[in-house]
Amino acid sequence: MRLPTFKRGIHPKGEKYHTDDKAIQVILPRVGSKMVYPMVQSIGVPCQPVVSVGEHVLLGQKVGDAEGFISSPIHTSVSGTVDAIKKVLTPAGIVSNAVIVENDGLYEEHPTISKPKDYSSYTNDEILKIIREAGIVGLGGAGFPTHVKLSPPKDMIIDKVLINGAECEPYLTTDYRVMLEESEKIVIGTEIILKLLPTAVAIIAIEDNKPKAIEAIKKACEGHSKIKVLTIKTKYPQGSEKQLIQACTGREVEKGKLPASSGVLVINVDTAVAIHRAIVRGRPLMRKVVTFAGSALNNPGNYKIRLGTPIDEIVEDIGGLNVEPSKIIVGGPMMGTSTYKLKIPVMKTTSGILLLAAEEAEIPPERNCIRCGRCVACCPIGLMPYALNQFVIHREVDNFVHNNGMECIECGSCSYVCPSKRHLTQTIKKKRRQLLSQKKNKG
Repeated sequence: MRLPTFKRGIHPKGEKYHTDDKAIQVILPRVGSKMVYPMVQSIGVPCQPVVSVGEHVLLGQKVGDAEGFISSPIHTSVSGTVDAIKKVLTPAGIVSNAVIVENDGLYEEHPTISKPKDYSSYTNDEILKIIREAGIVGLGGAGFPTHVKLSPPKDMIIDKVLINGAECEPYLTTDYRVMLEESEKIVIGTEIILKLLPTAVAIIAIEDNKPKAIEAIKKACEGHSKIKVLTIKTKYPQGSEKQLIQACTGREVEKGKLPASSGVLVINVDTAVAIHRAIVRGRPLMRKVVTFAGSALNNPGNYKIRLGTPIDEIVEDIGGLNVEPSKIIVGGPMMGTSTYKLKIPVMKTTSGILLLAAEEAEIPPERNCIRCGRCVACCPIGLMPYALNQFVIHREVDNFVHNNGMECIECGSCSYVCPSKRHLTQTIKKKRRQLLSQKKNKG
C-alpha cells in the first residue's frame, strides 16, 4: 500500500539511532545557576520585563509579557532572585533583552499554578485564555502563539486538525520519545483542541519509520472517536505545515495564505502535551524536551530541561565533551541555526543541540552550478533554487520576487542534493530575511 506523502522532497540520512532508544531524562538546573529568559521567544510582539532587579520570583511566575493578540508571555521555571535585566544573545543569533534569575533550588510555586481540574468545565474562551496566559507556542520550532492559531477567523471553517508527529529532521528524536512516553497527554491535549473546534476531527500523523510511536498513539486513541492515527511515508520535509497538509489531506495551501485557509490546523505533538499541562494541571510552559546529539558528546540523549537553563551547564551535567566541537547547531542539521558558543539558554523553540566533530561538520568547497536540475526536482514548493541563487548573487531583486523566492521554506533540501555544493538555501534565506526586514521597517 502506498503511504500518503507530499510532492517531491528528499531522504537525508536519519541519524536518529544515536538517541531514539534513549528515554527522556529530567535535568534540573544547578542551584545558583543564572537562568536566562530572553523576551523574544515567539513570533509576534516581543515581551517586556514585568519584574524588577532584586525581586524574589516564584516557579511559574510571569517575568515577561506584551500587549497585542499575537504575543506570548514568559514564565520563570525556577524560584529565586532577579539578578539582572540585560541584553543577551539567543540561540537564534539575535540580541534580546532578558530577565536573569538566580536559581535558589527551592522551586517554590507561584499561586497562579492551580490544582488539577476537569477541562470539560471550562468554556472555550476560558481555555484560550489559559493557553495564552500559559505562554504556549508551537514547540516544533516555529514559535507561533498557540492561542492565536486556535482562534481562526470565523469565515475559516476548520474541519481537520493535524497533530504533527512527523519529526523529519535528522538527529532529532524528542517528538518520538514524547509520543512513546506521553501518548495519553497528547490525546487529551488533542481532545481539548477539538473542544475549541467542534467542526473538526483530528489526525495524528506519524512517519512509518516510527512503528513503536504509531502503536503507542493508536492505543492511547482507543475510545476517542474523533481522533485517528495516520501513517505517512518517511520523507523530508514532511513536518513542514504545508507539506503535512498536502500529505494527509491532499489539499494545497494557496501562495501567500495561512494553512487555516485550507480548513486545516497543524499542532506539534509536544504542543498538545503543553496544552494538557496548562488546562488539566494549571502549569505554564516552563520546560522543553531537547535532543542533545553529535559525536563530540559523551552522552547523546533526550533531556527534559527547564527553560532558561544555560546550555553549557547542561552539556557538562550530562557527561561533557570528548572533543572540541567543530560545529554547534541549535535545532536540526537541515533547518537549524549555527552558533559559536554554548553559553546560551534553552528557549521555547529549542528542539535540539548538535555538537558535531570535524568529520561530521565538513563542508565541501562550493563549485560552479552544472545545471543538473536536482534542486528543482526535490524542492517541495516547486521553486528553481539554482535560478534564485543567481538572482541573489547578481542583485536581481525583482526577478527573485517574481520567481517566488519569498515562498521558500528554507528547508535545505536543495543544498543537500546539490552535487556542486552551492550555498542555495543560505543565499535565498539571507535575501528573504533582508526583504522581510525592509518591508517591516517600512511599516
